[in-house]
Amino acid sequence: MQYMLLIYDCDRPEPGDPGFEDALASVNAFADECRRRGAFVGGHPLQGEHTATTVSVREGKTLITDGPYLETHEHLGGAYILDCAGLDEALELAALCPMAAVGSIEVRPIAGVPGLDHRLGDPAAAGE
Repeated sequence: MQYMLLIYDCDRPEPGDPGFEDALASVNAFADECRRRGAFVGGHPLQGEHTATTVSVREGKTLITDGPYLETHEHLGGAYILDCAGLDEALELAALCPMAAVGSIEVRPIAGVPGLDHRLGDPAAAGE
């Protein structure tokens, strides 16, 4: 089953900052462990919430708002998608994620929707 690990409230050093190389090494070690277990599907950090734009459509009108969807103290910093044997493995890997030591990791199962196609790659190949 696939799970998304949502990474909240973790200030990470930027390239050139003290501690960046160590932080990068720990994140890469975590991704390597997920790959070793065959669980790694993907993952990316996000740019800061100040770069967010929220889009909604109400009564046929598109509304565009600068900023994240919710005004909150917790900020979404990135996510991993893991293919785990079950919730126990997903929770174990979330605890191994180095960002859990400075923020919080929300673990959520990815919903399977029959007929929904979210394959990566060439959109023309989606119909194959």
